[in-house]
Amino acid sequence: MAGKDELRAGFVARRAGLTVKDRDRASTRLVAHLASSPVLLDDTVTVAAYVPVGAEPGSVAFLDALRERGCTVLLPVVSSGPPAPLNWVRYDARDSLARGRFGLLEPTGPRLGVDAVSAADVVFVPALAVARTGVRLGRGAGYYDRSITGVHAALVGVVYDHELVDDLPADTYDVPMGWALTPGGGFTRLRSHT
Repeated sequence: MAGKDELRAGFVARRAGLTVKDRDRASTRLVAHLASSPVLLDDTVTVAAYVPVGAEPGSVAFLDALRERGCTVLLPVVSSGPPAPLNWVRYDARDSLARGRFGLLEPTGPRLGVDAVSAADVVFVPALAVARTGVRLGRGAGYYDRSITGVHAALVGVVYDHELVDDLPADTYDVPMGWALTPGGGFTRLRSHT
């Protein structure tokens, strides 16, 4: 099996080939799958999610759809310094987003701290790929693995259809996903690699 860096390069290159139309269609399908979610998404639920960057699957419309379902939505804020657990801020509306570190769109409200994610019932996690074994391939800095270690929530890796694969290399610090969400397949239950 190829190493993580080689795999990352391949997935990034394939994403770069997606057209705006491809990405928009995928985003619309991801929102539609919320209606048939196997994990509860209503006004009793706190969801941690993310604002996609570049060709990442997802959209602000996805965040708005979660809020329309009544969910409390938390979004990450990347603190200055070396990679560390993410800080979290409540998402209230798309006009509350501003460019932060690495050019990421982040909410501008009060920071709730790195432990705020522990209140989440569901965490939608960005990934370059997710294996059916639960292994998630991220961008390599470890922000999410540091942030969701020990979190007792449904962990959902969000990827394109071709990025849900049979197997990926895993390290001991990789936090396994319980679910994958893809535009074509919706929610897929994964087998934990631990």
